Amino acid sequence: METSENLPTIQKVDLRKMWPHEARDFTPWLAEYLSKLGNALGLRLKLKRQEASVGDYSLDILAHDVKNDKPVVIENQLESTDHDHLGKLLTYAAEFDARVMIWIAKEFRDEHKEALKLLNRCTEEDRRFFGVEVELLKIDDSRPAPHFNPVANPQKWRKPTGSKARETVKRKISEQRERYQTFFQKLMDTLREEHDFTKARKAQPQNWQTFSAGHAQRVQYGANFAQGRRARVEVYIGNTDRDWNKDLFDKLLGDKESMESKLQESLEWDRLDNRRASRIAVTRPGSIDDTQETLEEIRNWMVQKLLNFKRVFGPRLDELAR
Repeated sequence: METSENLPTIQKVDLRKMWPHEARDFTPWLAEYLSKLGNALGLRLKLKRQEASVGDYSLDILAHDVKNDKPVVIENQLESTDHDHLGKLLTYAAEFDARVMIWIAKEFRDEHKEALKLLNRCTEEDRRFFGVEVELLKIDDSRPAPHFNPVANPQKWRKPTGSKARETVKRKISEQRERYQTFFQKLMDTLREEHDFTKARKAQPQNWQTFSAGHAQRVQYGANFAQGRRARVEVYIGNTDRDWNKDLFDKLLGDKESMESKLQESLEWDRLDNRRASRIAVTRPGSIDDTQETLEEIRNWMVQKLLNFKRVFGPRLDELAR
């Protein structure tokens, strides 16, 4: 069965969706959460000033390396790196006699990574230049989590074990998988014990569950949480033979009016021409992050739809999916 679209996915989010303006949004946020940047670099950073004046210019953030008792300058840009910001970084480093220079950007050009490497090789050992890419990560419809990824570092620097953003993402995935397993275990138990719908006993920690339609696993009934915060029940035609799948789908589509009349509802007929499988489904709003009361409603809805699908599609599949 093709299930990749149902797996929880880590996605990158446009930085401007969280921080529309670099100076007004990102810099104040970073000033408040310097510990996130410090954790990524193995530093204990303490804020000294935002927009610290240097002639006609101003440094985004002046911080302090608590462990080594040294000034730290931080220059931000929410776009790809450019020569202008590199020059500013060096100017601010000289003005404050900084020992740690951190340049944060959406993306680092190769020539600017090389420039920071050269600076790390040529300056005193206690002066360290960091190039850090910032990104926003989320799982499906979750809130985005900031992540700092060092891409240019001092020669003797070692990346701290574990990133809090990555650890947060992994923890959320683990928690989400547990919620899926709990949800589908109750669904499976109800179908087995009260309706003799399945012999399966153990749900997996994933956001879908399938049940054999009795045709050598070529056709399955499925219940899942799909993208877009939707709960879905489906007839999934997923044989290894694409032509067989499309032929069966087309034959069932010919019975569309009769099937929908028996079910007393309209269905989503997805031939999925760009994929091997096809599906016939019904959906409703729903997410594993909903309240327990709503999840119970969704589970009851799935049970009823699965029973209806088996009642209506079962006899026709017995005739066609031989």
